[in-house]
Amino acid sequence: MHRLAAGLRDLPPSCGPVRLVGVDGHAGSGKSTFAGRLAAALGGAPVLHLDDVASHDELFGWDARLLAEVIEPLARGATAHCSRYDWRARRFGPARALPPAPVILVEGVGAGRQALRPHLARLLWMELPREEAWARGRARDGEEQREFWSAWVAAERRHFAEDPSRPFADLLVRQSERGYEVLAGPAGAVGPDRNLTYRDDPTAMW
Repeated sequence: MHRLAAGLRDLPPSCGPVRLVGVDGHAGSGKSTFAGRLAAALGGAPVLHLDDVASHDELFGWDARLLAEVIEPLARGATAHCSRYDWRARRFGPARALPPAPVILVEGVGAGRQALRPHLARLLWMELPREEAWARGRARDGEEQREFWSAWVAAERRHFAEDPSRPFADLLVRQSERGYEVLAGPAGAVGPDRNLTYRDDPTAMW
């Protein structure tokens, strides 16, 4: 993880002074956990969770709002302000500040969508089949969220059919017993040797 973090810090800024890194994948694929560990390896990098940006009314129709509230201010080197959605209360809370930082992670389904890709320094995709990811998500959320998951699965299918992220991923992330394996993604933006990997082990190199 530290090897990956060092590589991200060395990238040129992609959104004003910020290296914006997307972590995308199917719901239940482990994006939040991975992003949290990567943020720690980056020394406490901010993480913008797209679950806080989406809402019941806009499961995927939030891109214009995110561009206006987050991307545009960061591109100017200014502090962004975005509200966090409360999924139980079904309303947005007060706006929270997101100052520019050397690296900011954007984590969630749709982090690699077309509208955001021009602003990303790297796009990472959690490599887990959708049915397996959805099963994990349902098990995590329990019976209480059964109705929501039925609507979500249909919406996610439509989203990725219309605006896929994986073909544009620079890196694929696979969870293993040892931690995480990071592979060159379909976009192939990691150098000439696409077979090199590194794992969640500071002694394991490319």
